[in-house]
Amino acid sequence: MSHQLSALLAVETARDAVLEAVGAPLPAEVVAVDRALGRVLAEPAMAATSLPPWDNSAMDGYAIRAADTHDASEDAPRRLRVVGEVAAGRAWDGEPLASGTALRIATGAPVPPAADAVVAVEETTPLRQDGTPAGPRGRIAAGPLPDACAVHVEVAAGANIRRLGSDLEAGQRLLDAGTVVGPTAVGLIAGAGVAHVAVHRRARVAVLATGDEVRPAGTPLGDAGIPDANGPGLRALVAAAGAEPIDLGIARDDLAVVVDRLRGALVDVDAIVVSGGVSVGPYDVVKLAFEAVGQVDLWRVAVQPGKPFAFGTADRPGPTDGRSARVPLFGLPGNPVSVFVTFELFVRPALRRMAGHRDVLRPTDRGVLLDSTEKSQGRRAYLRVVVERDDDGLPVRDVDGRVHLRLGGGQGSHMLSALATAEALAIVAEPLREVPAGTPVGVWWLDR
Repeated sequence: MSHQLSALLAVETARDAVLEAVGAPLPAEVVAVDRALGRVLAEPAMAATSLPPWDNSAMDGYAIRAADTHDASEDAPRRLRVVGEVAAGRAWDGEPLASGTALRIATGAPVPPAADAVVAVEETTPLRQDGTPAGPRGRIAAGPLPDACAVHVEVAAGANIRRLGSDLEAGQRLLDAGTVVGPTAVGLIAGAGVAHVAVHRRARVAVLATGDEVRPAGTPLGDAGIPDANGPGLRALVAAAGAEPIDLGIARDDLAVVVDRLRGALVDVDAIVVSGGVSVGPYDVVKLAFEAVGQVDLWRVAVQPGKPFAFGTADRPGPTDGRSARVPLFGLPGNPVSVFVTFELFVRPALRRMAGHRDVLRPTDRGVLLDSTEKSQGRRAYLRVVVERDDDGLPVRDVDGRVHLRLGGGQGSHMLSALATAEALAIVAEPLREVPAGTPVGVWWLDR
C-alpha cells in the first residue's frame, strides 16, 4: 500500500488507509466484570442464573394465600394469623403456608411454599391475639411480630410477586459481542451471576514528543525552549480513547535518537504516536525515522490544521505473542492544535478499531457558524467552536435543527487557549476559502 502522492489526500482516503492497516480488533482477554467498564465485549455475555432466581416479594408486607382475602374490604377485613416471617436473604424453612395464616415478608425475600400473593403492609393492620389493633394501619413491617393482621383489600393471586426468571433466564444472551460495557451493563452482567467477561485488550500506545526546543513542563525553558504540551496532551487523548499510554519522553531532532526510541518501543506496544518532525525542514526527522524502522504509507492530507501528517507501519521484532505483526506509526504535526485535530481524525478511530468498537468515528451533528472566517482553499477545516446556549444551558438550534456556533478564539494551529475552550469542531468543506457568517457546517462534539 502506498499513498505517497504529491497531491493532498482526502481525509476519508487517509483514514480508510489507516483503518485498513490496523485491521481487526485486538485479541480478547478475560477480566472481572467491575474492570470491564468502557471495554468492548469480544464474546457475548450470557446469564449464569435466572433473575429473579426464585419467586420473591415485590414489597414489604405479608405472604398469603389469595383465596383467604375473598371479599375483604375496609368495612369487612379478613383476619389472618401471623405464623412467622421471611427476611431478605433467607428462605422459609417451615411448613407450607396454611389457609388462614400469613408470613410477614420483606421486599426481595423468597415467597414461601403455598403462598400465592403478597399483600402490601399499607393494606393491613397489625392485631393482638384478642383482635384489637397492635398498632396503626400501615405500620412499618418491622419490630415484634403481631399475632395476626387484618387485610383490608381483596388480593389477586400473583399480586406483588416477582416470578422466577421474569427478568432473565439462565443461559440467556445478555449482551452481544461488540457492545461497549457501560455502568448499567456492569450491573446487568454481575446481576446475572457472571463474574468475568471477555473483552478486547486495551491498546498499548507509545507517545513520543520531538523537538530540540521542547522541555518538560515545569523545567527551565532557557533562551529558546517551550513547554511540552504534546506529550502530556497526547497521553491524555490516548487514555480518553480507552487505550493505555506509554510515555517515551522527549527526543531531540536527531534521526538516530528517534530511530532508537521507535525500535525500543516496537517490541511491546500496539501503536506509536510521535508529535513534531513530520514536515520537510532540515530538522524534521520523524518521516525518515519511520522509513528506517518500517515504511511510510501516506503523507500530506488535505486538512487544516494538520497537513504534515505521516502514517506508516513497522514489523514487530521478535515473537508476536498473539499481537499484530505490524505496528502502526502515526506522525503528527508539532503544533498542539494540529496534534489534537489529526489525533481526532486518524488516531482515535484506529484505537477504537483496535478496541473493537463498531462505530469508530464521532457522530456528526449539524450546525451554523455565526462568525465569519477564512481557511485554506482545498483543505477541510476543523474550527474550534463554542456553542450558543439558552437560559437552561441547552444548545440553541435554528428551525432546521442546526446548532448555533461561534469561533472559540483564534484559529491558529498554535493557539492552545482556543482549543481548551472548544466544545466542538466545526467542519468546513474543502472548496471554501471565505467562510461567511451563516455558513452551514458539520459538527463533532468533543469530550469535555
